[in-house]
Amino acid sequence: MSLMLEVKNLKTGFDIDGEIYHAVDDVSFSVKSGQIVGVVGESGCGKSVMSLSIMQLLPKGIGKITGGEIKFHGKNIESHSIDEMNKIRGKDISMIFQEPMTSLNPVFTIGSQIEEIMLNHSKISKAEAKDKAIGLLKQVGIPRAEKIIDEYPHQLSGGMRQRVMIAIAIACHPRLLIADEPTTALDVTVQAQILDLLKNIQEKNNMSIVLITHDLGVVAEMCDEVIIMYAGKIVERTNVDNLFHNPKHPYTKLLMASIPRIDIEVNELTTIKGIVPSLKNMPQLGCRFVDRCPSAMPECSKVTPQLAFVGDNHEVSCLLFEGCNSRKGVS
Repeated sequence: MSLMLEVKNLKTGFDIDGEIYHAVDDVSFSVKSGQIVGVVGESGCGKSVMSLSIMQLLPKGIGKITGGEIKFHGKNIESHSIDEMNKIRGKDISMIFQEPMTSLNPVFTIGSQIEEIMLNHSKISKAEAKDKAIGLLKQVGIPRAEKIIDEYPHQLSGGMRQRVMIAIAIACHPRLLIADEPTTALDVTVQAQILDLLKNIQEKNNMSIVLITHDLGVVAEMCDEVIIMYAGKIVERTNVDNLFHNPKHPYTKLLMASIPRIDIEVNELTTIKGIVPSLKNMPQLGCRFVDRCPSAMPECSKVTPQLAFVGDNHEVSCLLFEGCNSRKGVS
């Protein structure tokens, strides 16, 4: 399979009181054609900032990419102009944003918001765009599509709005879809329907997906490979089978242990103590998980671990494993 997306040593920071603090720090990964790559981690780990960096949608004047490169089909898109990115966004790369309740414009009809992207990227008439929009609504499982197209976002439920967001994202048959927690705030039944829908669309169009989620159950069902992020860095990267059968990093193990299991009786659920460090309090040397890690050693506060191979298609950033040691500080 050919490479669809390559992210190399990406560093994305925010200007806070005149200083740059990095929410994404030296992140590298790739996505192949037709592959689904999951990105997992707690809130504040840099997942959404990474996706906005790929889309070149960071807030102007505050967020900026300070290092690394992002290649889409071998071309560096980080250096693209606004006009060049506008031609790519929506057509070649699309994104389902995190919050369906606020991602749609409340003053425009559902139909006009779906039609807009097709009119911008395709040479079709408004009547043709409307017909295609109705077809897309039917494809994502929305009933009464001919009526819904003339309604406004506030008239739809959260699940229906999420389906509309998916319809917009796939309207121009993108080669890469970034789905930022596409099932957030949806009930379990609707979540399953949305995931089945995404999987069917991906298989039908051989589309690549970067799936950002907190839910390891979603990862198990959907993904081929998984990236575990913590405090702006990748701490583990492997295929989905390795992740669930042989997790390596202490953070990954704690994430796995925090999932309730029906085959084991417990008196108390496992939790991860503490919180993800804020951008201003990010450790500049050593492992960023050290204060929360049950396996921490004295050197973990002094030596910055590097991502290294610990097995077939399995990389970990932890001093417990040979090859992860580095005396370099993190800038």
